[in-house]
Amino acid sequence: MSVSFENKETNRGVLTFTIGQDVIKPELDKVFKSVKKDIAVPGFRKGHIPRAVFNQKFGEEALYQDTLNNLLPAAYEAAVKEAGIEVVAQPQFDVTSMEKGQDWTVTANVITKPEVKLGDYKDLTVSVELSKEVADEEVDAKVESARNNLAELVLKEDAAAEGDTVVIDFVGSVDGVEFDGGKGDNYSLELGSGQFIPGFEDQLVGHKAGETVDVVVTFPEDYQATDLAGKEAKFVTTVHEVKAKEVPALDDELAKDIDEEVETLAELKEKYRQELTEEKATAYQDALEAAAIDSAVENAEIVELPAEMIDEEVHRSINEFLGNMQRQGISPEMYFQITGTSQDDLHKQYEADAEKRTKTNLVIEAVAKAEGFEASQDEINTEVETLANDYNMEVERVRELLSEEMLKHDIAIKKAVELITSTAKVK
Repeated sequence: MSVSFENKETNRGVLTFTIGQDVIKPELDKVFKSVKKDIAVPGFRKGHIPRAVFNQKFGEEALYQDTLNNLLPAAYEAAVKEAGIEVVAQPQFDVTSMEKGQDWTVTANVITKPEVKLGDYKDLTVSVELSKEVADEEVDAKVESARNNLAELVLKEDAAAEGDTVVIDFVGSVDGVEFDGGKGDNYSLELGSGQFIPGFEDQLVGHKAGETVDVVVTFPEDYQATDLAGKEAKFVTTVHEVKAKEVPALDDELAKDIDEEVETLAELKEKYRQELTEEKATAYQDALEAAAIDSAVENAEIVELPAEMIDEEVHRSINEFLGNMQRQGISPEMYFQITGTSQDDLHKQYEADAEKRTKTNLVIEAVAKAEGFEASQDEINTEVETLANDYNMEVERVRELLSEEMLKHDIAIKKAVELITSTAKVK
């Protein structure tokens, strides 16, 4: 294989490489065996045309495109490695020579990884706004939340108040005409929950069971049903029941109902304090890591970040997100339907901070390279086992999905992040 690389401009160049006849010939044979199965020629049984007859009738060149498609990925990867360049986006290929019996010549317009000029990334001084201390009020709020989860709804004869739940029928109309989705029967609505259009729930406060109320609201201008956006609607609403939330007493019995591992309210509060302390410690460490990495990125200079890298980061993030959804049994179509969003909305969402994520990745990789971080075989094995446990997969399946190079890269990145974070000081 002959390989050459020519810089055309910053972070862009042309990679030229050849594919030799030593690999072209056997691949042509494979492609011929694959395509001849569907070829019917007079005088030969279908799928049994001799190679010489095929070449005479169709030309050997008819096999070239499939052969190239099969050989190109490995040939390109080998050329990139031999040229010693790091490519960061999909290339644009151009075949410059495919003469019979000769090596084929291909060019690839490539985007190369931009140069990162590191600034300070160790012993950084950063600000972290989070506190690791747990206040009594936070413990009490956690207990109160658990207490409210055990609350019961009790029928009341008095008028509905904020926080009560009403059971209602409603029929909505605009200019006297009912619209799709504007009708409901025996619907349980907590007043103040914000489930309905702004203003709807407020107009039910003060009404009793058995009353019928004309609730008049205006749909928001950005309402998802465009035919209703900005329009005034009337909902004829019948209140069937009013229920008040009745919370249990704050005592030792409540504590045991909340958590069977404790005997007293004091024990429950202490357990919650420990949980909150651990959560805050994790949040503090995450904030410290983010602040230290942000500082290291700000101190670095990246020479002309290619727009293609940002676009690749957006697509990578979207694919990762939708892949996680799919593993939970939610297809992309289902996700967009549930959320009322589109592929374009998701693209805009990830596009917002894609440049920052791309710069961060480049700087951390540069730190790992500058420090000479590598991964031992023991570290690779541990990483595989950890991933297998995290995703409930077989170890061998993880090894099939992730190459050793990918694992080495991820471990080196973790070491770089640890170095930046562990040496940072909080002011």
